[in-house]
Amino acid sequence: MQEQATSSNLPTNSLPSSSERSSSSALHLDAKEGMESDDEIRRVPEIGGEAADASASGRDVGTVAGLMQQSASGSRKRGRNPADKENKRLKRLLRNRVSAQQARERKKAYLIDLENKVKELETKNAELEERQSTLQNENQMLRQILKNTTSGAQDGRQ
Repeated sequence: MQEQATSSNLPTNSLPSSSERSSSSALHLDAKEGMESDDEIRRVPEIGGEAADASASGRDVGTVAGLMQQSASGSRKRGRNPADKENKRLKRLLRNRVSAQQARERKKAYLIDLENKVKELETKNAELEERQSTLQNENQMLRQILKNTTSGAQDGRQ
């Protein structure tokens, strides 16, 4: 029985549980992030226009660069500066102006197209009215001829 208990413990011990996996991966990521930030700090070649000597003042460069990075990220968190806001406002106004101009041009093209359609339909309407008048006159003449021929045929029978 004890052998079964120890043998059943072996697979569970060899495989980390989900909580162990998440905690170990979190520790691994934290260590990795810390290393990346140190590497980034060491890569900064200049401060104030002079090249920094990594062996002599690598730690000082790291702290200064870290402070500069914190202040830069801190200013981003506070919000945009007035120049950025003004620039964004001007860009928005320009986009709006361009969009309004395009809308006016589309409207103008639409109105020109409508005016052309009106002219075409008026011309077609005039042609149809003329044809209707001609057909009406022809129909009236044919009725008159039919009336005359039928009345003449009736007169001949009598």
